[in-house]
Amino acid sequence: MTGSDTAAEQQDPIRGRARGSAPAPLSILDLATVGAGYTPGEALKATTELARRAEEWGYHRFWVAEHHGMPGVASSSPPVLIAHLAAATRTLRLGSGGVMLPNHAPLAVAEQFGLLHALHPGRIDLGLGRAPGTDQATARALRRGLGEGADDFPQQLAELTGFLDGGFPPGHPYERITAVPGPTRDGGGPLGRPPVWLLGSSGFSARLAGQLGLPFAFAHHFSAANTVPALDLYRSSFQPSEALDEPYAVIGVSAVAAESEQQALRLARSGGLSMLRLRRGRPGLIPTPEEAESYPYSDLELGFLDDWLANVVLGEPGRVRDGLEELRKRTGAQELMVTSHIHGHEARIASYGLIAEAYGLTAG
Repeated sequence: MTGSDTAAEQQDPIRGRARGSAPAPLSILDLATVGAGYTPGEALKATTELARRAEEWGYHRFWVAEHHGMPGVASSSPPVLIAHLAAATRTLRLGSGGVMLPNHAPLAVAEQFGLLHALHPGRIDLGLGRAPGTDQATARALRRGLGEGADDFPQQLAELTGFLDGGFPPGHPYERITAVPGPTRDGGGPLGRPPVWLLGSSGFSARLAGQLGLPFAFAHHFSAANTVPALDLYRSSFQPSEALDEPYAVIGVSAVAAESEQQALRLARSGGLSMLRLRRGRPGLIPTPEEAESYPYSDLELGFLDDWLANVVLGEPGRVRDGLEELRKRTGAQELMVTSHIHGHEARIASYGLIAEAYGLTAG
């Protein structure tokens, strides 16, 4: 990105304003979850419908995440899914939450998201993570020939930025390589490229995002104990840049809204059992609420489930709204990104709709 296009293109998308009476921008992180009794195709169709609804309801952005080897998650390729969602919507900001950079060559990522930006200028975010998003064996299969991993993330990020910006310093081994499409001009005005976000669940990416002056998204939904320390580290490390004058933090939050607290808890427990199986190395389809109710939990498993549910904002819509707002104030996050890891497309879409209504979102 050039300095001339940064302020015009990046400031407003990153610093997205609240709409209607909402106290802060509210966004969605979606995994195209595949529940028991559903197919991946049905899950992707539901994600497309959810993106359309999110645009109608007034959610600020809609991100999809890269995961591999997980039968319950169909979003294995964010750029492919983002292209499909962008064609199915008109104004909704779309992005990756995120692309796991160690799994890919930086040039390939730059070309993929440069192409998305050229097709849908001003609507694309490039969120990057340093974890593989899968098990070690699958990570090795994905990285065949790359020879790099999470420890090389800063170098990979520097290469990706160079390709996105359209140039490397003299003497760099890639100075003659151009990512196509790269930064281009339309009618004499700059198009630029998609803004880069760093994602994380610990202090490493928080510090790096701060030092580089990039927006930061923290995975509160599976690392709640680290949220405040990581955001404090991000803010204390922050150096102003062309992208941002001051820190901008988003936190991912598990949230489930239903007509009653009992119903919301019942839905959330299906996601809890799915996470339990994932932690035990047995990922599968999202179980039904009935399966989650009848599962023979050990005392240790019940402890895990209780701890996981404690970090889910759930209940009737008003209670979810209040819980989200309390979390935003406690962490100082400028934006919340909700995710509902539950069984059943209808229940998932209904949950997001109830949250949007309670939160006072309106399409802008």
